[in-house]
Amino acid sequence: MKKIFSLSVISFCWMITLAQNSINVVPYPNEVTMGNGNFELSSATKIIYKQGASKLASYLKDQIKTLTGFSLKIVASNSIRPLVNKNSIQLSLNGNASSKGNYTLQISRSTINLEAKETELLFNGIQTVLQLIPVSNPGSPLFLPQLSIKDGAKFSYRGMHLDVSRHFFPVAFIKKYIDLLALHKYNTFHWHLTDDQGWRIEIKKYPLLTKVGGYRNGTIIGRYPGKGNDNTHYGGYYTQKQIKEVVQYAAERYINVLPEIEMPGHASAAIAAYPQLSCFPNEDTQINSTTAWAGSRTGKQVQQTWGVFNDVFAPTEYTFKFIENILDEVMPLFPSTYIHIGGDECPKENWKRSPFCQQLIKEKNLKNEHGLQSYFIQRIEKYVNSKGKKIIGWDEILEGGLAPNATVMSWRGTEGGIAAAKENHDVVMTPGTHCYFDHSQSSKEDSVTIGSFLPLEKVYAFEPVPAALSANEVKHILGAQGNVWTEYMSNENKVEYMVLPRIAALAEVLWTVKEKRNFVSFETRLPFVVKLYKAKGYNYSKVYYDLKGSIKKAEE
Repeated sequence: MKKIFSLSVISFCWMITLAQNSINVVPYPNEVTMGNGNFELSSATKIIYKQGASKLASYLKDQIKTLTGFSLKIVASNSIRPLVNKNSIQLSLNGNASSKGNYTLQISRSTINLEAKETELLFNGIQTVLQLIPVSNPGSPLFLPQLSIKDGAKFSYRGMHLDVSRHFFPVAFIKKYIDLLALHKYNTFHWHLTDDQGWRIEIKKYPLLTKVGGYRNGTIIGRYPGKGNDNTHYGGYYTQKQIKEVVQYAAERYINVLPEIEMPGHASAAIAAYPQLSCFPNEDTQINSTTAWAGSRTGKQVQQTWGVFNDVFAPTEYTFKFIENILDEVMPLFPSTYIHIGGDECPKENWKRSPFCQQLIKEKNLKNEHGLQSYFIQRIEKYVNSKGKKIIGWDEILEGGLAPNATVMSWRGTEGGIAAAKENHDVVMTPGTHCYFDHSQSSKEDSVTIGSFLPLEKVYAFEPVPAALSANEVKHILGAQGNVWTEYMSNENKVEYMVLPRIAALAEVLWTVKEKRNFVSFETRLPFVVKLYKAKGYNYSKVYYDLKGSIKKAEE
């Protein structure tokens, strides 16, 4: 009896063949016209820039050197005659360009010409050029196809999030993460800086926030509720100088940094540092008797396990002044229009049993504890607005009534986003069903994750604009965001593994118009993007490329 090994990779090989005859760029440009022939990139190629694009020319030079080893000469356009422009990459800021919101890219046999009205658009065009450079063996000819591209983003908000509270990551990795966002044309980095397991940003007025709140005495082992505790003192924080360094690094890549300071829930680390923020400052932190715990169980403690905890901020004048003082130090560090104030998963148990909270509900004529949360959020919003900024929060800020000028991040499905848009509030869609990259990529993950299952195909199938909205309400959908919660990501490689290549699928959802998106096309291009990940030293999941085979009996 003969055996035949039948593999689903036949279609995969077909896709690779198809990809060799198209441009392998993610996200895919919205308008592409292919030409004939190629431009050869060599060590003799020059980068020519016009006024205003000198920093972009230097950035392009550095990236090309990383990918190819070529150190290209940079020349200002007014210093050379047109005849010398052959074998060049030309960067041009053209205020008279007709394509507002777009960049144009023309590749001929002799030149690569990139033009836009704004430097941010030129930067996005540079990412396209970099992806068109074939990653091959040193010394091999590097050919870019002749083509014409006119391209711009579908959504104005294209975000990726990173939680550094559950696990802390150094500045060098934060920069590497930002470079990953830039490669995929994201424009927002949501930096989740505070939570129950650690306070990660220096506040000079309140040094105990980092000295005490920035560290925990141990961390559970394995999936919640854990199989033990590692008994390791763990933590870290970013100084304000480091924050400025990261914000500047991101700005040079046209990425806005959105800081998140959690309130009124997820406040254990802050309360451990300053117990008077609690409704019950003299009570010990509630710890389940079955929880594996390291160190003291008395007093207020930074949490060592994951979940939602009852000890939340008390809505006292002390608390509000405390938060205002923190925001006075946070807001100048971030040019972002928004400050993320969390607002999610705030248990109401302590508010229900607090005589102060119950009296405040009566005094303010609030309906219940949900109304008290709305009161809390609206007070913070007024203060943030008074400083010329806006708040954004998770969709629980809808409970009890939405703050007048708030923007909503809809994470519990899309319902919160729909409700907010119908009330004429701006929305960022980030439902756990499609945008939570801490969920498993495979049914057979080889390391612990929070669970659920979010394969690449499902991310790509996400549509941020709900059909339930009218044409006028759709205008409030700013875009979407991928979230990376790090309970089960204790090292940099794991973060990269969980993000890649799903970040590419969401990037195309946010950049490319729906009519041009096609998962089969995406599959043909993905292997070439993966080559770029390898060249840049990123760790990525290979789950999508697992070969699924079967043994079949052959007919006699």
